[in-house]
Amino acid sequence: MKSISSLLLLFTLVLLGTMPAKAQQLAGSWTSLKKPVSVSFADSDTRYAQDQVPTLTQQKTWETTAWKGEKVHTQLLVWARREVPQVRVSVSDLKDGKGNRIASDKITTGFLRYVMTDEFGKGCGYRKTTDFDSSLVADPIEPVPATAMAANTVQPVWLSIAVPRQAAAGTYKGTVTVKADKTYKLRVTVNVQERELPAPSEWSFDLDLWQHPAAVARVHDVPLWSQQHYDLMRPYYTMLANAGQKAITASIIDEPWGHQTYDDFPSLIKWIKRKDGSWTYDYSRFDEYVSFVMSTGIKARINCYSMVPWKMSFPYFDESTGKDTVFTGKTGTSEYDAFWGSMLKDFARHLKEKGWFSITAIAMDERPLADMQAVIRLLKETDPEWKVALAGVYHPEIEQDIYDYSIASMWKYGDQVLEQRKSSGKPSTYYTSCEEAFPNFFTFSPPAEQTWIGWYAAAEGFTGYLRWAYNSWVANPLQDSRFRTWPAGDTYLAYPGPLTSVRFEKLVEGIQDFEKVRLLREEFTRTGNQVKLAELDKILADFELEKLKSTPAAQMVTKAKSALNRL
Repeated sequence: MKSISSLLLLFTLVLLGTMPAKAQQLAGSWTSLKKPVSVSFADSDTRYAQDQVPTLTQQKTWETTAWKGEKVHTQLLVWARREVPQVRVSVSDLKDGKGNRIASDKITTGFLRYVMTDEFGKGCGYRKTTDFDSSLVADPIEPVPATAMAANTVQPVWLSIAVPRQAAAGTYKGTVTVKADKTYKLRVTVNVQERELPAPSEWSFDLDLWQHPAAVARVHDVPLWSQQHYDLMRPYYTMLANAGQKAITASIIDEPWGHQTYDDFPSLIKWIKRKDGSWTYDYSRFDEYVSFVMSTGIKARINCYSMVPWKMSFPYFDESTGKDTVFTGKTGTSEYDAFWGSMLKDFARHLKEKGWFSITAIAMDERPLADMQAVIRLLKETDPEWKVALAGVYHPEIEQDIYDYSIASMWKYGDQVLEQRKSSGKPSTYYTSCEEAFPNFFTFSPPAEQTWIGWYAAAEGFTGYLRWAYNSWVANPLQDSRFRTWPAGDTYLAYPGPLTSVRFEKLVEGIQDFEKVRLLREEFTRTGNQVKLAELDKILADFELEKLKSTPAAQMVTKAKSALNRL
């Protein structure tokens, strides 16, 4: 962690030193400041530029409302017209005046770091960094006790409070202490309501952020699949499990996405063609990896990619030649059916022995209808109980055959279809990608859009949300979030460390809101409170994609949260 901190600070100072023209433009606003250092609370839905004096009314107090078991957060800002060698932030216990307290170890602070970002442009497609306006944006959250500040800069601080589920309802107050050029005291008030959120493992929200194990090995410079690799992966996957992640991303062939990522995506299964023409499959790595991920708390489903990769190329080892070979048959052909039929039968046998068959799906990503129909036919021929997962266009022709279906945000299932799917226990989610300018998870996206994701799922009746990817990192993710083919930040939400991010925390905030809506609906339905149910529906009615064109996500979310807390 120390090396990561040093690297981030060095990168920031270098960038600040290479912007003389802009620094001159902004010098006037910094020199006009009456105080050398200022400190204030700020909302968590705004990204504050590092080199611009914040335009906000200074706030020395922050008050919020929370359920038991909920995590709430805000930002506070420190900005200075002179160098500050050390900024340190600490938080007291929160007390309610009746002897109850929220201990300070339930309150975390972290300094936001800045990474390079770009702009949406045309969305998907190859891009040169020189073709887009680039800027620094605050996103990774580094949980260190202190940091240094250069002159004429802003340092955001992320503050989170995890309200214990056993906390008594009431009003809790405490103090945030910021030590910079002098000591600053800020006041925090948390109004804890009687209602309670369950643990993330019990959330119903169907979160599926795709994992990329090889990326962890690369950024930490350890051998792939070594014990070091697994040890380093654990905190990343635990952080994801604590967000309510349901699915394990498992590659059963090499490069299911045609190497569109910076890092390799190797197969967890070795395909071997014997000299007599029969096939054998080594599942040892698959078993090892899946067992590991389950041990971190992610164990609802195993989604195996893919029978229809983005490049129809299936490597295997041929014992007769002693070489790696590639099969390139197309879906629907007898050669393809023979190649995959053998594997599917054996894979089903193995999964049943492990007790995993019922939670495993063969997964595809944005594949054409004809390919999907051919794959579904083959799967059902080999074993009628095979499950299928698809993230892509809504195809009513195959909807009933898709167990885990995630449709692009522009599509809808239709009320009757969605209710039938949900009553059958089928995950029915939506996703966003490089196609959508909003709502999205780019490093330049407004933070409230990530919270809006959960609200939209609740409004439309989706069971959750899918996105690639959790950690498909670019070359230097802690410094530059831009990538060669998509808008900046599209490929990851967590940073090496692991470090959480504003985007990840705001996503979890929206998931918590989804759960609150679900629990309130269950309560009001159980008690027959039609008035409250109508109020809940009215709150959700605002969440339409079209409205984001004219109404900021933050405005919608803030209004909805306030109304929800009054129910």
